[in-house]
Amino acid sequence: MGEMKNEKEYSVMGKVWVAGAGPGDAGLLTVRTAELMRTADVIVYDALISAEILSHIPQTAETIYVGKHSGNHPVPQDEINRILVREAKKGKNVLRLKGGDPFVFGRGGEELELLAEEGIDFEVIPGVTSSVAVPAYAGIPVTHRDYTSSFHVITGHAKKDGTLHIDFESLVKLNGTLVFLMSLSSMGMILKGLMDAGMDPEMPAAVLENGTTAGQRRVVATVSTLKEESDRAGIGTPAMIVVGKVCTLADKLHWAEDRPLGSRQFLLTRPRQNMSVLADRLRRLGAQVIEMPAIRTEPIRSNERLGTALREFAEAGGEGWLVFTSPIGVDVFWEQLQEQKIDVRNIFCGRTEVKTAAIGTATAKALLRYGIMADLVPEVYSAGELGTKLARTAAEGARILIARAEKGSEELIPPLEEAGLAVEDIALYRTVYEVNPVLREEVERMIDAGEIDAVTFTSASTVHGFTEAMGEIDYGKIRAVCIGRQTALAAEQFGMNVEISEQATMDSMVEKILKTFCANG
Repeated sequence: MGEMKNEKEYSVMGKVWVAGAGPGDAGLLTVRTAELMRTADVIVYDALISAEILSHIPQTAETIYVGKHSGNHPVPQDEINRILVREAKKGKNVLRLKGGDPFVFGRGGEELELLAEEGIDFEVIPGVTSSVAVPAYAGIPVTHRDYTSSFHVITGHAKKDGTLHIDFESLVKLNGTLVFLMSLSSMGMILKGLMDAGMDPEMPAAVLENGTTAGQRRVVATVSTLKEESDRAGIGTPAMIVVGKVCTLADKLHWAEDRPLGSRQFLLTRPRQNMSVLADRLRRLGAQVIEMPAIRTEPIRSNERLGTALREFAEAGGEGWLVFTSPIGVDVFWEQLQEQKIDVRNIFCGRTEVKTAAIGTATAKALLRYGIMADLVPEVYSAGELGTKLARTAAEGARILIARAEKGSEELIPPLEEAGLAVEDIALYRTVYEVNPVLREEVERMIDAGEIDAVTFTSASTVHGFTEAMGEIDYGKIRAVCIGRQTALAAEQFGMNVEISEQATMDSMVEKILKTFCANG
């Protein structure tokens, strides 16, 4: 790395991390790379990064795309090198995110050479290489005691003159598993070269497309027939060729597509604060999950109206109901009590007999974390049903204090007012619509290509946030899995094809997705 720099130089100069993002499945990201994605100032990425991985890039990060757009050439390698130097010299922490492993045909070494010459600090974060991971997801071990004790990774990318500089005779003599990366366009030349060098035309061979992702496919044949079988199946890029006896094991050892949702890809639009539960459940079932929070919630600070309303509520006497319509609302409520230095005993131990109502079980569980058991949870988890049931349950003259989003459902309050109850509707937080610009274009392309099986929506606001972010696209191509009828109505207004979970819970949404999209069903 050259001479040590003094403290002043370190304070001005940034640093570059050249990291591998793996072959596509976000579960194969290393812990270190995932951490750097959360903390980097600038992320320089290319076309081999999957949408699932891109969805983990935070809104705050500056992103620079250096891959190939439709109809355009990728950014030249020397320009990428200059970008890394330029951003680091601005004092920024730069993450160069590359598909697979940066040192396995990833040209990572070329990028480091200029950094070293410029005296810029760098680190290399190895990635899971596709040369091993993609065959593994296809049920092909690259080594096996009964078949071969070695494997060899070769670039199948042709030179500018269209030729391949590969020593086929040496490869054939190795008697190992041969993995050709970036090889689809050169498949005919590669297979012919192997046979011309003496390889048995009946040697098993496979072509693997979109490995480790929901769209992965494999064709297993022989060296003499693979090109024909691949063309018949319409295999496209990215794809690799594997040659060797281990390819015969795919029929026995395949597993990725056997998972309940192993060939499915879903786009999740829940608020960022509570997305992980559904995403984790779907990933455990084998799905590829793109997390695209179309909304985030922003607490209303210095909420004097809440403090005043709570004091009046606690001292009014008689029966009073605190009503919560989301787990986020529960958390924000308690945060604002602390912010305004309101002791919870002043609310629950005042003159009013305080009871609590929750719109559903998830909200009730959120209350339980603070030691409060909900007195009322409707059987059908909707604002209208909550209002109707509370109107029937509350004592005559009871006071109702609703703590929820700034723009809550209009169906909650009418049944309460019709029952003659005094209602105070307090806004705790507002919904902010947003989408990571890195994702928008790729998601639009994937929807148009039919690569996303369904989009999940857990509230009408997530529908509005998603449509506002995506703009003018063909929503008729979207299959929407909605948590309830009101959410479904919002999705139907945009022409989406709607599926509704039986109950307004994450478990019920997962059950609906399994019933509708299970790969084995």
